[in-house]
Amino acid sequence: MDKTRDSRTIVVTGAAGALGQAVARHFLAEGARLALLDRDEARLRAVFPELAGVGHLLIAADVTSEPAMRPVAARIVAELSRVDVLVHVAGGFEMGEAVHELTRASWDRMMDLNAWSFAAVTRDLVPHMIGNGKGSVVAVSARAAERGQAGMAAYCAAKSALQRMVEALAKEVGPRGVNVNSIAPSILDTPANRTAMPNADRATWVPTAAAAGAIGFLASEDGRWVHGQHLVLGA
Repeated sequence: MDKTRDSRTIVVTGAAGALGQAVARHFLAEGARLALLDRDEARLRAVFPELAGVGHLLIAADVTSEPAMRPVAARIVAELSRVDVLVHVAGGFEMGEAVHELTRASWDRMMDLNAWSFAAVTRDLVPHMIGNGKGSVVAVSARAAERGQAGMAAYCAAKSALQRMVEALAKEVGPRGVNVNSIAPSILDTPANRTAMPNADRATWVPTAAAAGAIGFLASEDGRWVHGQHLVLGA
């Protein structure tokens, strides 16, 4: 793709976070128009001061709420005319209880952030892509979806649920021109992870720019032949 002539519209959730910022910068470098979503519009404006009012959208949104997402999707389509790519970065991680001590609140929190949010965000945007006859959806899963880990039952289950939803949606909309995939990083090299694990060996951690590049591929013309896959990143 000629990066100077990318006329696509890209929606990025969780855009104010470390990976969300990297994804936004990746597509900005290609010349795309962006609709950037996060919980706090003030935070978005602080992170992307150069984008406000210049053909891009910065929108506060609760991605776990279907009613909250409906007007957000309508605004994006109305103001930017189309949606070509949806990158669902938003999610959450927390260590939790052992399975036999697991609380419903912990379970619901991880499921809402990591799995249900995918349904809430795609509900009104994917039909728009179907109407256009093409589009791409990329979710951010995690390598932790592969198997359970001590103290991480709810998180691992939620990311596994997200992967099954990605696979199902790929089967449902792939024949209609929309490809759906995810990336599954091991540990992302973010300020938050560096703070949480100050003594860890970061040699195998995944740089956010590399993760953004993988997302860029899945959303590219070449990547449109990939359906229902989870691109594992990191050792």
